[in-house]
Amino acid sequence: MSVDPKRARDSLIKVSISIAPEAEDALIELLNRVLGQPASVYSDLEKHTTRVSVFVSAVSREDRALIAEGLAAAARSGLTIGPARVSIRRIRRENWAESWKRHFKPLEISGRLLVLPSWSKRKPRRGQKVVILDPGLSFGTGHHPTTAFCLQHIAALRTKGAHQSLLDVGCGSGILSIAAAKLGYAPVMAIDFDPDAVRVAKENAAINRVRLRLSRQDLTRMPLRTRQCFDVVCANLIYDLLIQERERILGRLSKEGTLVVAGILKKQFARVQRAYEAAGLKLVAARTAKEWRSGAFRRQQ
Repeated sequence: MSVDPKRARDSLIKVSISIAPEAEDALIELLNRVLGQPASVYSDLEKHTTRVSVFVSAVSREDRALIAEGLAAAARSGLTIGPARVSIRRIRRENWAESWKRHFKPLEISGRLLVLPSWSKRKPRRGQKVVILDPGLSFGTGHHPTTAFCLQHIAALRTKGAHQSLLDVGCGSGILSIAAAKLGYAPVMAIDFDPDAVRVAKENAAINRVRLRLSRQDLTRMPLRTRQCFDVVCANLIYDLLIQERERILGRLSKEGTLVVAGILKKQFARVQRAYEAAGLKLVAARTAKEWRSGAFRRQQ
């Protein structure tokens, strides 16, 4: 069936897949590879559902086949993918924007931070730092429990007037780095392997008028040690990368610094904890939200 050219110009195709949270990273990679666009994730903690979406101008039969093949391959590998319901529908561009406005509400972090989409008219409380972040077509806005944990610790660890630095490994939208800069951390360095993430983070930093040291880097190829160490290192990464690259991550943590790790399923957390405790760190805080568990470590004195 042909599509009217004007209608196509005025609309987008939304490809969404409902999945088990364990399969989130694998599905993001699949949709990125097949459709050439970064995916956005919406997690409903109350309903215990996760939906990964990509907005594109067209989807071919070959694209659909590749998505189905990728889901089947993930299931065969033993990954729990859940319902894996695929929805492909055409929506008007203005409807796409309005749908984000319904889903993404202001997010308050411990009274010190307020994360707002640009369309929100909410005013910050006295002393609150405001981070403006729109979901756009990709990446997150702090509503995922693992990101929220990192934000809470960035705010809690900040001592007013003190010189504190922060490294954000796997920065995504840049929300953690931007929040840190707003709170007074300096310098703030952010890295990500995905060039789209770096581009989006740079745009978000400009909107928020903060200065970050942003760069595209592959953690696995970085030197084990560096002269510059950071008071806080946030690593919101998949658990096997946290374990595999432990020495590179710790090589950037100051002697009395705090490492905040997230992006870990609760069934995987014990392995991450053992790896970092074996390196001389102590778990000082942890939180479980549904299937996710995040933690903060410090070197044992």
